[in-house]
Amino acid sequence: MAAILMGGLLGRPVAAQELPPGYLDPGPILQTASAVIGVADLRCVSISGSAYAGMVGQQRLNGYEVDWPRGRPLTNYTRTMNWETGTMVEEFDREPGNNPASWKHGLGWRGGTPIQQNARQRFMVNGEYAWHVDGPGNEPVPAPPEEAERWQLDMWLNPHGFLKAAMMPGADPKAAWRWELGEMGRDGATTVPEKVFIVSITVLGKYRVDATINSENLLQRIHTWVPDPVLGDMNYEHEFTNASYVDIGNGVRFPTGWHQHEGWDDNFQSQSINAGHNAFGGTLADIRANECDDPVAVPDVVRQAEFSTVVTTRELTDGVWLLGGSSHNSVAVEFDDYVAVVEAPLDESRSLAVIDEVARLAPNKPIRFLVNTHQHHDHIGGLRTYMHIGATIITHWKNYEFYTRDVLNYAPRTLAPDMLSLWPPTELAEGYQYETVRENYWLNDGERSMHISYVHPLTHAEGM
Repeated sequence: MAAILMGGLLGRPVAAQELPPGYLDPGPILQTASAVIGVADLRCVSISGSAYAGMVGQQRLNGYEVDWPRGRPLTNYTRTMNWETGTMVEEFDREPGNNPASWKHGLGWRGGTPIQQNARQRFMVNGEYAWHVDGPGNEPVPAPPEEAERWQLDMWLNPHGFLKAAMMPGADPKAAWRWELGEMGRDGATTVPEKVFIVSITVLGKYRVDATINSENLLQRIHTWVPDPVLGDMNYEHEFTNASYVDIGNGVRFPTGWHQHEGWDDNFQSQSINAGHNAFGGTLADIRANECDDPVAVPDVVRQAEFSTVVTTRELTDGVWLLGGSSHNSVAVEFDDYVAVVEAPLDESRSLAVIDEVARLAPNKPIRFLVNTHQHHDHIGGLRTYMHIGATIITHWKNYEFYTRDVLNYAPRTLAPDMLSLWPPTELAEGYQYETVRENYWLNDGERSMHISYVHPLTHAEGM
């Protein structure tokens, strides 16, 4: 197959002359890869087996070789993808009582939302809509738009899905080549070079997705970025080994081993402090081709769902307010000439709504301090927003390096630009906007005092 592919490339001298150095004509590469795994003969597929779920953003501490913690196993797992109808269903059994019902695996963990109550779980996506059902016969719960879009993207991040997406209008495929090094084992050479092709396409009109196609014309890696309030443009990739591809009949080959990264595979912190990356994987060896059920219909409650940011205010005592209305709350404490806010959860839109409410409650007083309780991602999605408005972030010293390297940085955010990336202050580099705590810290204006203490030990999170 490699010889056929190379012949195809060399047989197009006009296209080669039109391409800049280093680039290749993607057409023959995609055609050969499609033929090798029988893309034209697979309309839909169901894959079943057992899998694991990484709890992205819920690690006890960011550290050397600290991966995302594992949730309870996903047993009797089945994923059905129908590329013709643009629908996908994931079903599995998971012991209830430990995780939010809305979370399946990887990104999307949101504490403070209803806990899973039943073993059987279903997650569905149909076009721009997505929802989940906690247990048979229960009501569908709509997923927010950012979740729905990511679940829809997942349908195309597999070999057949990618190659089908590459043939769609607007895909705009581009190709290049490089030598990659693969591990050989302890007793021989540690690396062996292999020439691979990289083809990138546009999916859903916005995601630039690239596939690494090896010398056997098999897709071994499919990679893109997704927006995340904490890590920005976040690495998001699926990997498949050659050995995992099996013949399921009629010339169709499909991988049985799935391995998904959310975050860079950077155990040794060479590029980032966060080392979490393993978000989903498993052996899904029961594969059924072209058994296409009717596409899942979008329930009215999902189609009509509205997602708005609401802040409800309750005065706890004079000058102290609980800012609720969501799964996560904040507290505002008024001092003589400033305000301190405790917690910046979820994302920028939530934090901006809270900031506006604080400005109404205590007009003309700056939010001088943001007190951060711990580094779980659902509690720090708004840190960048408070840095944007000039607040000093008070946190435990063990969180400092993670925040300054990975979160509160100058890295561009191309998929979902936030205020800090659009208008970065000089103080972001100069380090004025941090106060780290080891044991105790006090805010005091002579009349009101706030005591901030390090709590240890805690199994939930270190540096809290």
